[in-house]
Amino acid sequence: MEKAAIYHQPFSSYAYGYDSQTLHIKIRSQRDDIQEVVLIAADPYLQTDSGWASEETALRKVASTEEHDYWFVAVKPEQRRLQYGFVLTDTAGEDVFYGGRGFYENTPANRAIMDYYFKFPFLHDTEVFKAPEWVKETIWYQIFPERFDNGNPSLSPANVLPWGSKDPDRDDFFGGDIQGIINHLDYLVELGINGIYLTPVFEASTNHKYDTLNYFEIDPHFGDKETFRKLVREAHKRGIKIMLDAVFNHIGDKSPEWQDVLKNGEKSKFVDWFHIRSFPVTPGENGNVEGKNTLSFDTFAYTMHMPKLNTANPDVQKYLLDIATYWVREFDIDGWRLDVANEVDHAFWKQFNKAVRSEKEDIYILGEIWHDSWLWLLGDEFDSVMNYPFTQTIIENFVEERIKPTKMVSGISEQLMRYQEQVNHVMFNMMDSHDTARLLTRCEGDKEKAKLALAFMFAHTGSPCIYYGTEIGMDGADDPLCRKCMEWDEANQDKDMLTFMKKLIAFRKTNQKVLTYGNLDWHIVDDEKHIVAFSRTLDGKCLTFIFNQSDVARTVLKADVAITGEVRNAWTNEVAGNLDIPAKSFVILEG
Repeated sequence: MEKAAIYHQPFSSYAYGYDSQTLHIKIRSQRDDIQEVVLIAADPYLQTDSGWASEETALRKVASTEEHDYWFVAVKPEQRRLQYGFVLTDTAGEDVFYGGRGFYENTPANRAIMDYYFKFPFLHDTEVFKAPEWVKETIWYQIFPERFDNGNPSLSPANVLPWGSKDPDRDDFFGGDIQGIINHLDYLVELGINGIYLTPVFEASTNHKYDTLNYFEIDPHFGDKETFRKLVREAHKRGIKIMLDAVFNHIGDKSPEWQDVLKNGEKSKFVDWFHIRSFPVTPGENGNVEGKNTLSFDTFAYTMHMPKLNTANPDVQKYLLDIATYWVREFDIDGWRLDVANEVDHAFWKQFNKAVRSEKEDIYILGEIWHDSWLWLLGDEFDSVMNYPFTQTIIENFVEERIKPTKMVSGISEQLMRYQEQVNHVMFNMMDSHDTARLLTRCEGDKEKAKLALAFMFAHTGSPCIYYGTEIGMDGADDPLCRKCMEWDEANQDKDMLTFMKKLIAFRKTNQKVLTYGNLDWHIVDDEKHIVAFSRTLDGKCLTFIFNQSDVARTVLKADVAITGEVRNAWTNEVAGNLDIPAKSFVILEG
């Protein structure tokens, strides 16, 4: 038994309140080392004449990575208190008791010592992670407003280019605006979208608006507050939620606050709003050269146009929290996506959470973090993060073919085990965004590859997002080419891809509960044949997904995917016969 690989920690993703009555408990062991794990648990005060009245419950192995197995059990302590330990038995039959003080011989005498156990003193409802329920049912659609549609040409900047007349350069304007989004809400409804994520819409000098000048105003080239209010109202009429993008890590260099610092230097009333190491902060002086690491003040990356805000400053805190609550209170937005969220201090995000929740209890708080994010996802900061590790794991296998299926499944399993289950339910899953090359370009134009990756993403727990234009086959390399103008000429749209995406979204909605809450079991992970098969099971309903990534047709036996008897193909709505899977395709079986 490899004891060094065994791990459990109360008050973490290994032991937490799932709801006000239920505890989720996980333990990790070395892969293929342990054959059984039993939980020894009861109320710590439940003593009888024969001693502590503990009960035994077997854990289920729910995930495996390249290195580890993960075991899980849900328990409902009657008094919401729990004292517990584990008995682990390895493949050779050796067993051991494991508790809060470490490993001990599994004897009645050791199991009778209360100090050896882990403790969960009380399951407080206030400490249970709670995300908005509606997010679990949401199919997001990300819009880069400047490139979606020019609905009101009178607002366009003087240097506007004809719509879609060229591939965009970084500083190009094509005139996209909020009215253009309103004009296509019915298109989004027909597609099946019920959530829109907008990149920044506040006043700024660039096309991307991540260098905000005034957070209290809609950029005049996008429209005004009344137009935005109409967008929210019309979206809500159609059952569509609206999420805005907040840039609170930094501000635009043309903002009044930074301009005051440029003008007045150390005497500026805003000097403590920023992280300034030395003066002057003037471009071209004191090491302040765009893109260089010699800057005399902190910025986003090394971009002088985006000086970093000091969110520990009470005045900055008040300013930003006023912005966050204003757009919720006055315009009824449904979510905030927080740019560069990992570079802002946790104390501020805790304040942010309380402030926006006081305006709208079920607002969705999404952080832009590209790495392990457990510290932000404990319930008092964010509901979710942009799930790029999940994205990249799928891309590296399905699209780039840099890793094998076993490596992909290991990565996904590790990702799912990293967080509380409630967090996984609302993770923001996507295949591409304004910050990445488009999926079809990553697939080198191979549409079938793109379909496989999208279908695989939609089959997993989380809230899926489509980047505008993916549904009609738009391509584009890294920024700025991933920000092309939306193609509205139907003659230039990929109708096959559009039909596929409509069907995929409808399937997700029909089976949302199974795909959110269902147990995940892997049946086939074949590196040679490039076959991946898994099932999602909930309340007796089972969906089995079989993906053939290879360039040749493959036959899969029903027994290999734990299916017996007649089943229906949930994708084609036909009775499934032999499981012959064409090249670069998938089947979904319901049974």
